[in-house]
Amino acid sequence: MTEPIRITHATVITLGEPCRVLRDQTIHIEDGLIRSIAAPASAQTPAATERCAPGPAAATVDASGKIVLPGFINAHTHCYSTFARGLTKTKPASSFLPVLQNLWWRLDKALTLKDCYYSALVVLLEAIRHGATTLIDHHASPHAISGSLDTIARAFAESGLRGCLCYEVSDRDGARATQAGLEENSAFIAACRERNDPRLRALFGLHASFTLSDVTLKTASKLGNELGVGFHIHAAEAVADQEYTLKHCGVRVVERLQEHGLLTPGSIAAHGVHLDEKEMDILAASGAAVVHNPQSNLNNAVGIADLVALHQKGVLVGLGTDAMTARMLEEVRAAVWCQHLRQRNPSAGFAEAASTLLINNAKIAQRLFGPGLGEITAGAPADLILVDYEPPTPLSEENWMGQIIYGLSQAAVDTTIVAGRVLMRDKKLLLDLDEAAIYHRSRELAAALWKRM
Repeated sequence: MTEPIRITHATVITLGEPCRVLRDQTIHIEDGLIRSIAAPASAQTPAATERCAPGPAAATVDASGKIVLPGFINAHTHCYSTFARGLTKTKPASSFLPVLQNLWWRLDKALTLKDCYYSALVVLLEAIRHGATTLIDHHASPHAISGSLDTIARAFAESGLRGCLCYEVSDRDGARATQAGLEENSAFIAACRERNDPRLRALFGLHASFTLSDVTLKTASKLGNELGVGFHIHAAEAVADQEYTLKHCGVRVVERLQEHGLLTPGSIAAHGVHLDEKEMDILAASGAAVVHNPQSNLNNAVGIADLVALHQKGVLVGLGTDAMTARMLEEVRAAVWCQHLRQRNPSAGFAEAASTLLINNAKIAQRLFGPGLGEITAGAPADLILVDYEPPTPLSEENWMGQIIYGLSQAAVDTTIVAGRVLMRDKKLLLDLDEAAIYHRSRELAAALWKRM
C-alpha cells in the first residue's frame, strides 16, 4: 500500500485519445491509482478530500511551474547492453552482421547473472531520472540463461518501475542454449502469472528470423501460444535478415513469422526497417505492433523505417530505444527528424513519429498491463511525471505535440511516480538503494567482463 498523494496546481497533458490540456488541476492518488482530476473547487467529495488531504497519512506535491504527464513507456530495450558503454576493444564493423559478431554476441556470452542484475539496475535508475516508468526488455545472456529473468525482475522490483521481460531465444549458441532459452521464457511466464504483480509482465522472446530454425520457431510458437502470451522478436532490422530468410525459407521475414503463428495482437516486432507492402498488410491484419528504434538504426546504418507507410497501412507503431538512451524524449525527437529525411519532406511524418511515443506506446503497454496505463484519467494506474516546463508560447490541445517535441523535451524531470509511489522528487531518488555503491560495483563488473571478452 502506498500513502495517498495530492498533486496541486497541475497543468496536465493527459495523453490518450483525445489528449486534453488541463490547467490548475488537483490530482488525487490512492492505492496506486488516479482517483480524480479536477479543478480545486470541484475536486472530490468531502470524504474523499479528507482522505487525501495533506497530513500524517498523505503527501502533497506542488506542481506549480511544471507539466504533469503520464510516465513514458519504452517499448523495446536491452538492459544488458549497459556494460557496452565505453567499450573500445572490438573490431571495426562495416555492416550489421559484423556489429553483432564483433560486439553484441561477444558481450552477451560474457554476462553473468550478477552482470545482468547490475546492468539492469543502472538502466532503471537512469529511466527514473528521465521519466520512463515502464520498460519492455529483451534479454540475452547465453552462458547465464537459467534464472536471468528472475534476476532482472529483482532489479525492477527494487527500482519500483514496471517491466515486461523475455529471454531472446536463438540457435546461434547451440542446441543446449536454445533449449535453455525456451525453458527460461516458459518458466518466467508461469512464475509471473503466479506472482500476479501488477508491475511485472512477460512475453515470449526470440532473437530474429536469421538465427532461428523452423524447428525452434515451431516449438516457441507452441509454447507461447499455449501460455497465451505474445512474442517479442527483432524483425527486418537489417537487409541481412530478409536476405537470409528469403534464401533459406523462400519467404520474407514477416511472412515466415505469420506462418509460424508468432504474430498476435500481443506480439512485438522490433525495428521493421525493411518491410515491403505485403508485410505491412500482414502486420496490420495480425494486430502485432512494430516498435521503431531510430537512433539504433542510424547507429548501425541499417536504414530508417517508413512510419508514414506503416501508419497508412494501419500498423500500430510504438517507440523503443534499443538501449541507446534512457531518454524517451530524445528518442522521439530522433524519430521526427528521421521521418523528415526518410520522406524527403520537412513537413511529412511529424504526427506519425510523435504518436509512437505519445499515443501508441500506451496502446502497446495496455495490452500487457491493462487499461489506462500511459494516460492521466480517473481509474488509471498512477504512473506520472512532473517536468520543469513553463511554455513560452500558448499551450493548447492543438499544439501539445509540438510543445513536447520542441520544448518540453529539453526540460528536466523533477518527480517520477509509479503505481502511486514517489520514486524521485526534487530530482532526488527516494529509493532504498545506495546509488553510488551501485555505480561503483557496476564499473568493477564491467571491467571484469571486458577482460573476459
